[in-house]
Amino acid sequence: MSGALSPYRIVDLTSMVSGPYATQLLCDQGADVIKVETPGGDLMRHAGPARGGMSAAFLNNNRGKRSVVLDLKQEPNMAVLERLIETADVFVQNFRPGAAERMGLGEDHVRALKPDIVYVSISGFGESGPYVHKRVYDPVIQALSGVMDMQGGQETPRFMKTILPDKLTAVTAAQAITAALLARERTGEGDHVRLAMLDATVAWMWPDGFLNHTLVGDGVSEPIPMDAYDRAFETTDGHMVAFVASDDEWRGFARAVGRPELITDERFQDLSSRVAHFGEVFDVMREALRSGSTDEWVAKLDAEQVPTAPVHQATDVFEDPQIVCNGILRRIDHPEGGPAREARPAARFDTHALEPGAPAPMLGQHTEEVLAELGMA
Repeated sequence: MSGALSPYRIVDLTSMVSGPYATQLLCDQGADVIKVETPGGDLMRHAGPARGGMSAAFLNNNRGKRSVVLDLKQEPNMAVLERLIETADVFVQNFRPGAAERMGLGEDHVRALKPDIVYVSISGFGESGPYVHKRVYDPVIQALSGVMDMQGGQETPRFMKTILPDKLTAVTAAQAITAALLARERTGEGDHVRLAMLDATVAWMWPDGFLNHTLVGDGVSEPIPMDAYDRAFETTDGHMVAFVASDDEWRGFARAVGRPELITDERFQDLSSRVAHFGEVFDVMREALRSGSTDEWVAKLDAEQVPTAPVHQATDVFEDPQIVCNGILRRIDHPEGGPAREARPAARFDTHALEPGAPAPMLGQHTEEVLAELGMA
């Protein structure tokens, strides 16, 4: 079956994570993604656990793509890339601002080759401003965007132990590229999509992280203590989470822990009261759940329809019955890297269902194949 994006070709000059993960998401939905690499390859080919010349970091961000090696400092290779651009629907780069223009790959030149192409620029800070000269990696964006402050609460600022800005920039980019392709179908014109990691992260943080900073001026009620619920509840044999929002859930929690007086406590009567006493809500929950085992409390809270779960260690994820039922994880065999696990595409399509593409390519694996398609030696 053809994927939802099967007619489209993407020329991908990105490296690291924000660009490659974005184009992998589009590849999972059927796009033909041609990854153009230097002779040294994407730096992520050399990051993290590796076997047979294939790293886990590269494997997880480049599924289904075709790899073409072109030394763009050599004029004949630039001509090959230009020929490839003429066949493309999307051109994606995440060079530092100004680098694409110096390479001869700015929007004007690319659009001269393919007038209706969707041109995508992913940057760290944006294309102008006081930080435009700075190099950037995920931790820098976590620091500037408020992520670290939010993670640390009243303690020392902390990193999220996942490259959140990189990945959410990728998801934002994939959605924007799809929207630009949809608009092109309607107007016949290709857009220029510009996306900064800093902007994507601040926008993502805003709906909840900046609740206390949204309303300005006088007459605003007390801020929510954002670090009131910043860790799991400890039980006699491990850790668990539980969360209550509705009145029914609060009453269910009170029944489950044998504290019926909590139902009539004025501090917790309704959602607005519980928000006003946010910290006290979780102090009560923390103290109650300390007295039993994780399995015991999960069973009791489930019976009362209170959202709850045990806290998994990473290896527990592979055996969780719901995760197994969903089939989100699968085993693959990479021709060079050997056996591996991967997460399937999260979005499933009924009409345009596709199996995940081939494992991430070795460096330059498809150079001759793509040149042949272009009619070039």
